[in-house]
Amino acid sequence: MLGGFKNFILRGNLIDLAVAVIIGTAFGAVVTAFTAWLTGKLPGTQDLFGNVESGDFGFFLNAVISFVILAAVVYFLIVLPYTKAKERYFPSAPPGTPEDIKLLQEIRDLLASQQGGQRPPTV
Repeated sequence: MLGGFKNFILRGNLIDLAVAVIIGTAFGAVVTAFTAWLTGKLPGTQDLFGNVESGDFGFFLNAVISFVILAAVVYFLIVLPYTKAKERYFPSAPPGTPEDIKLLQEIRDLLASQQGGQRPPTV
C-alpha cells in the first residue's frame, strides 16, 4: 500500500504541478503589484480600490522580495528533496545505447549480412 503511494508521489507530476501553482500564484501577486504601481503613476488616474499604498513603489518591491523568498523556500524545501528522493528510488537509466536500439542494430546487421555483406547507410 505504501509502495503505491510512493510511486504516486514520486513518479507522477504531482510535485511539479504543486510547485507550478505556488510559484504562479506568487508571481501573480508581483504582476498585480507592478500593475498597481504603474497605474498609480499615470497622470489623471485614481485608485479604484481605495488602497493608498497600491501606487507606492515599496508595495511592488515588497511583492518582488516576497516572491524571491518564496521561490527559495520552495526550491530548498520541496524541489531539492523531491529530486534527491526521486533519484534514490527511481534512478535514471545509465548512459549508453538503449536496448531497443541495440536490437534494431543487430537486426540491421543480420539483414545486411544476408544480402551479401553490404551494409545499408545509417541514418
